[in-house]
Amino acid sequence: MLYLYYYIMKLLSKKENKTEQEKVDERREEVLATGRKFKYPLQWTKHRVVMSTILIAFVVIAIIITSGWLALYRFNMTDDMLFRITKILPISVASVDDEAVRFSDYLLLYRSSITSIERQSGQVDNEASVEDLKKQYKKAALEEAEKYTYASKLAKENEIVVTDDEVKTEFERHLHIGGVERSEESFVKIIEDNFGLSKSEYERMLYLTLLKAKVEEKIDTKAAEISEKVEKMLAENGGNYTAVAEALGDEINYEETGGFVSAQNIDGGRASEAIKLEPGGQSGKFVSINGDGYYFVKLIEKTDTEVNFVSIKVPFTEFQTKFEELEKDGEIDEFITIDQEENQQN
Repeated sequence: MLYLYYYIMKLLSKKENKTEQEKVDERREEVLATGRKFKYPLQWTKHRVVMSTILIAFVVIAIIITSGWLALYRFNMTDDMLFRITKILPISVASVDDEAVRFSDYLLLYRSSITSIERQSGQVDNEASVEDLKKQYKKAALEEAEKYTYASKLAKENEIVVTDDEVKTEFERHLHIGGVERSEESFVKIIEDNFGLSKSEYERMLYLTLLKAKVEEKIDTKAAEISEKVEKMLAENGGNYTAVAEALGDEINYEETGGFVSAQNIDGGRASEAIKLEPGGQSGKFVSINGDGYYFVKLIEKTDTEVNFVSIKVPFTEFQTKFEELEKDGEIDEFITIDQEENQQN
């Protein structure tokens, strides 16, 4: 009995002799032990919420991607929202010699063409005619986008570049097309109203046009040789354009205005070059503003605003020949089928 009393007192004395730190640690452990009863169920619930959120996000993304794929590749839709998306995402509409054709470039070219027709001429009443017209413009836009892509590939191989300054200069030239002085604001309004393009989108078209023109000139050695032949023959025969045309035949294109035309005529730059000359004067070789060949011009007569001239054009053909070879060899893959029956109104 005395032993039991002694043992109990010893235990009580140990408890009473605990330090404050030991008491705090004991209390802390009691609180943590109580909290563990609720901790793990809450963790499991939080884990399920996170997993469910991730799963829902994946499903939504999958639906968006699938819907976008169907809209672009199955239904050939061309609305504004899809156009904006393709400008951000690197989506391809075709492949040319293993070079991806940007979907945004295809839509840019198509929309600029169809918008011009719709806004300037009005919608065609017959629904079948509308769809046929859209298909024609889609085919043309796709082929043009493929050519620009091939030109970009050749530009890299030949170290050809188009600078921002060149695009700016070309844009400013367009401000004065037709001899009309336009402000940038008014011109941007014109391209928005008639072509459905912003300034940056129009500049993209100018960039592609300039790049392709540079590539065509660079790779077309045959046109360079023919132009040298034209220069030599004109020097030898006193500028007889008709004689050169007869001698070279299909290698060149000979043209007469047949009378006065405006010096601001949109003709590849011939009229604007002719107005600089005096009657009987001849220009040297220059590249068409359209970038499709070399021109030679001889002025017959002029007024302050009009010119009468003859011209010789040496067309660039090498680029088109190479492109057709790619088509023949199956090096062009198109990811949309425009000939198919379209089930969706654009």
